[in-house]
Amino acid sequence: MILSDTDLIARLRDGSLVIEPLEDFDVQVQPASVDLRLGSEFRGPGASEVEVASIAKPRVLARGEMLLGTTLERVVIPHDLVARVEGRSSVGRLGLLVHATAGFVDPGFEGQITLELVNLGPQPITLEPGVRICQLTLHQLTSPASRPYGVARGSKYAGQRGPTSSRWEGGRGSNDEARRDTQRPPKPRS
Repeated sequence: MILSDTDLIARLRDGSLVIEPLEDFDVQVQPASVDLRLGSEFRGPGASEVEVASIAKPRVLARGEMLLGTTLERVVIPHDLVARVEGRSSVGRLGLLVHATAGFVDPGFEGQITLELVNLGPQPITLEPGVRICQLTLHQLTSPASRPYGVARGSKYAGQRGPTSSRWEGGRGSNDEARRDTQRPPKPRS
């Protein structure tokens, strides 16, 4: 079941769902989602350096280019909800994907959401910090997660801030071997 604006507003007001900062509640809370804005930090896949953009100096995404970005907002997903990140239709019509495959946000996740920005369009796209770039839909679970995402589980991206490179054990995306090795989830006890 997807939460409606009525449910989203109630959850945001009672603090059981955290999305902050919400600059314009009336604009960002949609009928069945919450619009999130683009942050100012970007990183190339596997890059160790972070680029900072501004309204005065936006980042241009070339045709075919992929870049990691981040939401301006920090979210805290409660244990009884799961979230999906989707692109906004206006963004999609330019050929901009906001996530390649990682659109699922687990119960218990806390932090900024890393966006996998890919320009599939025919023209370069200007990425201006603060623009509404994606939407977050929230779905009610049949029961709260008993093993939510987070530090206690060894979750790789718990509390992430800014665009976070891949920490996939099987890939070549991470530049931080030591952190990657310490972020593996604990083995189940028998």
